[in-house]
Amino acid sequence: NNKIVLPMLEETFIKLIGNYTTDDRLAIQLWNEIEENYSNKKRHYHTLIHLESLLQHLFTIKIQIKDWDTVLFSLYYHDIIYNPLKTNNEEKSAAFAENRMQLISVPQITIENCMRQILATKKHLLSIDNDTNIFTDADLSILGQPWNVYANYFTQVRNEYSLYPDLIYKPGRKKVLQHFLQMERIFKTDVCFTMFELQAKKNLQKELELLQ
Repeated sequence: NNKIVLPMLEETFIKLIGNYTTDDRLAIQLWNEIEENYSNKKRHYHTLIHLESLLQHLFTIKIQIKDWDTVLFSLYYHDIIYNPLKTNNEEKSAAFAENRMQLISVPQITIENCMRQILATKKHLLSIDNDTNIFTDADLSILGQPWNVYANYFTQVRNEYSLYPDLIYKPGRKKVLQHFLQMERIFKTDVCFTMFELQAKKNLQKELELLQ
């Protein structure tokens, strides 16, 4: 089981929910649900540790984020539904987020922006909304980590797709890597571009060569 204690992750969530409801029991319930989904034993990368590293990264650039609450909701719910056999995880996660946010009377505009951000993690394309670009860049920040961290990440991804033999997995993974390598820019914001772009391209190229 991936059950681990990440106090910052929990505290930040409880505080976020507290902006919209005084029902502490509901807040704990919503947190437990997040913890449970991200701790599913079939998950190896899309776990609470992924959320924690995203949160830490976002805190470092918080000053650039216009609507912190929306980005936080997106963070906690963007992979709440994750099934490697399905292609509609983002849509399902966005719908799940909408339902939970309605429970605590989050304003409709925040809900819509959050759903848009979650859906943006499907293709990671440039958005007219800078917060969305910051969020999708954060989601991809793993690509620009030192090689040993990146290698650990693609091993975890492979484990999530362990149902697929190499014959099926490798061509699919190659397509993903080529998709990113063909992008003019992987990272949309200047801050993430400067921090991660060069290393990400190197990592992706190296993994692609290992798959050949």
